[in-house]
Order: sequence, then C-alpha cells, then structure tokens
Amino acid sequence: MRTDQISEGQFVSLRGRTWLVEKSSQASGTLPTCNLSCVDDDAQGEEIEVLLPTEVAGSLLDEEAWSQLGARGGDDAGAFAAYLRTIGWRTATAADRDLFQAPFRAGIRLDPYQLLPLRKALRLPRVNMLIADDVGLGKTVEAALILRELLLRRRVDLTVVIAPAAMTLQWKDELAAKFGLSFDIVDRAYLEELRRRRGFGANPWATGSRFILSQSLVSDETYVGGLRDLLEDFRARSLLILDEAHHAAPASGGRYAIESQFTKDLRDLAGRFEHRIFLSATPHNGHANSFATLLELLDPQRFTRGMDIRPADLEPVMVRRLKGDLRQLGEAFPERVVEPIRLTNLPADAPELQLASMLAEYGALRERRIGGLPRGKAAQARLAFVGLQQRLLSSIPAFARTLAKHLTGLDRLLDGARFAGWQQSAHPWGDI
Repeated sequence: MRTDQISEGQFVSLRGRTWLVEKSSQASGTLPTCNLSCVDDDAQGEEIEVLLPTEVAGSLLDEEAWSQLGARGGDDAGAFAAYLRTIGWRTATAADRDLFQAPFRAGIRLDPYQLLPLRKALRLPRVNMLIADDVGLGKTVEAALILRELLLRRRVDLTVVIAPAAMTLQWKDELAAKFGLSFDIVDRAYLEELRRRRGFGANPWATGSRFILSQSLVSDETYVGGLRDLLEDFRARSLLILDEAHHAAPASGGRYAIESQFTKDLRDLAGRFEHRIFLSATPHNGHANSFATLLELLDPQRFTRGMDIRPADLEPVMVRRLKGDLRQLGEAFPERVVEPIRLTNLPADAPELQLASMLAEYGALRERRIGGLPRGKAAQARLAFVGLQQRLLSSIPAFARTLAKHLTGLDRLLDGARFAGWQQSAHPWGDI
C-alpha cells in the first residue's frame, strides 16, 4: 500500500482490523509514517504508528461502496425502523466500552469499586485479567460481572470455572442466584449420569456451554481430555476463570523454579482459551519468578518468567485493592484493631510458661540438628515447629493434640531409621 494514496480521514484495513488515518507524515528525508486509530468494537480508540510500506496485506477501504447502498431497493419505513431499533439494543454496549449492562442484570448490591475490573477488562482486546483484591471485597462478583458483560456482548460462548474442590458448589450457587447463570459441575457423578443417558463415548464438555471443574481434577485425563478435544489448539470466544490462582504458581523462587504438575497441566489448558480471568487474594508469595510464572499463564504475550515485571505492563491486566485503600476512599469496611492483653503476676510454675519454655528448648535443639539438612527438608521441619507454636498460643488442649500427632510422626521416623540400620548391619554383603 503506497503512502501517497493515504490522506487523513480515510479508512485502511491492517493487521486484521479497521483503522482511521489520523495523521500521515510525508516529510522529505523522513520515513513515511501514519498514525492510526482503531474503530473496531473490541479495540476502539487504540492508537498505533506504522510504516505503511512495510505492512503486510494492508489495503485502503473503498469509499465508493456507499454508491451501492439501496441499489436493490429496501424495506418499508416501519420494518427498517424496527431493524434499526433492534440493532441499537443489541449493540449498545458493544460499541461503548464504558456503557455497562451486567450490573443492572444481577441480583446483587453493587459497590462502585467493583466496576473497576469490568472497566479494565473491556479495554483489553482479549480479557486477560488478574483480580487480586483483598479477602472479602467480592472477587467472585467482579469476575461474574465480566462474564455477564462478555455474554451480553456476544464475546463468549464457552465458560469454564476452575476452583478448589470445596468451592465448586459455592460458585454454582452464587452464579445461579446472583446472575441467573446455570453451571454444571463436572465430577464423577456428572460423568456417570451423562454416560448413562448418552453413551460411554459422549463428550461431557460438548453438552453445554458453562462448566465448573475442581482444581484436583485438572491433571486427570478422564475429565480434561474431552475439554482439550473441544478447545483444540485455540478456541475463540472461550473464557477460563481460575479461582485461588496462586495455587498454580511455583512454590520456590529460583530463576528456573520447578513447576508442579498442576502448573504444567494448567499451562497446557489455559493457552487454549481466548479469555482468562485469575482470582487470588495472595498472588505474590514473595518470589518474583513465581509471580512472573503466574502472569505468564495469564498472558504469555505480555509476560515471561525470569524477566522483570514492569508496572506499565502490569497495570492494564491487574486489579489489587486492600480494605485499607478502600476505607480511605469512604468505603465502610471495619478496621481491625489488635490490642494486646498483658498478664502480670503469673507464678513461675504456670503451665503456659513452663510449656513455652520447654517448647523453646525443643526448638533450639531442632534448629541445631536441621542446620545440615537440604534447604527443602529444613523448611519443612521448621514449618512443623511453627505449627506447634501456633497450637500453644491457641490453647493447651489444642497443643496437646498436635503434640501427640507430632510424637507419632517422630516415632515412625525413628522406627524407619532403626529398621534401615538393622538391614544394613545384617546384610551378608556389607554395604551392598
């Protein structure tokens, strides 16, 4: 496409979208550049600067097509007016990113701050959104608002919610009661009923358009194989909602952290969806590479593990608000105030003091012994001791129960060590 044919105000087809030419630079001695603004619904207002001679398959849209309108006649005025009203009703939100319908089609008491994730999501060509609001701020409602709006705009026709097993029924109930969206929980009972009615070879994912799956089943081919067949390499107009998304991030913080099986399976599955929404109140575990891996699962075009995350790249796809932040804006969240209760004049032989002293001695002894262990095993040993401290701060009966389990585990370790030593000493070939 030649730049001398382009002038301001014309429309061009480029990179699969329609653009308005806002500025065309033809100054001598400089590269011929054009400033374009997108007019398509899913990226309206997005601006780019391009070198038109280097673009592939760019074309100038034919303005003479207006002369063909009405060449074959038209409908009567009444029918045409009805058609225009229908188009207006169906495309009211598709043409305006700031005009929402989902909040008015939900049975909820909506707080203004819950509209921010929806506003950000509609500004993305593909909805890759990490909602990391604090506990109790309504991440489920925010994700459901985005889902409802995408359904109204006809940008989604398949939705899969992956949540912890204990949360699947809650997701089903909330989506049905608050948003009028019916979801099927894909589990053993669902597969058995489906196969009884439709045969053993029926694909459960092809029988509907909205499903909920437990995170524990993502690695089970019995449940996920049919979903991959339906999605193929990539399925347009599909949405994945991942609750408690931090479970998918590697636990370690090394530059090349070893991924869990759940992370690997989710990586293979998430890339097949067009849209992705991740929910987590604790998205960052303190390790930058682990957080980068989570973001790469969300949007691999924008993020790569092992690379620094720039705030400019994170801002369009992430929403993170704490209750303290919203409290400063006038939201009525109760403030937690911790007031210490000081106990004085306790006798030296008080059970709580004696137990605390004995536990501290035990902790010092354990620390000396685990100092030479590998990093992973040492961390597990320290975590077990932290559990004892927490139970002692809770109550003496709770500490007694946890201590009994702790001693049982130590006995098993000692028995295993004695058995291994006996085997080695009793073997007729020595160290073999």
